Amino acid sequence: MNAIPIPVAPSANAMAVERTRLAYERTLMAWTRTGTSLISFGFSIYKFADILQGKSGGRAMLGPQAYGSAMILTGLLALVVATLQHHAGVRELRAIGAKVPPSLAAVVAVAVAILGIGALGLVVFRQ
Repeated sequence: MNAIPIPVAPSANAMAVERTRLAYERTLMAWTRTGTSLISFGFSIYKFADILQGKSGGRAMLGPQAYGSAMILTGLLALVVATLQHHAGVRELRAIGAKVPPSLAAVVAVAVAILGIGALGLVVFRQ
């Protein structure tokens, strides 16, 4: 008769490393959502205020271009800092010998940052 192989449970240390890695991924995704919100709100406020300003002809103390740019820059800064923090955490895991797969959250964060840079360019150059 063939014996049925019994799966070997991972060690407690391996499970702890995996939980830590997944916590880094979740944290970066949360910061990516925050950065995306700031970028999209900044661009939306700029466009909405620009449309309203065109109809009324008035000028605000802080224009929509400056406010939108500030929100987009804040979102980009959040993405950069969170990505650097994530990279440092993953590097520490690799330093202790953990096999850490490439981060999909980091790929998404970079893609959102590229889109944010594009939005900032549109606001700055008034498109």
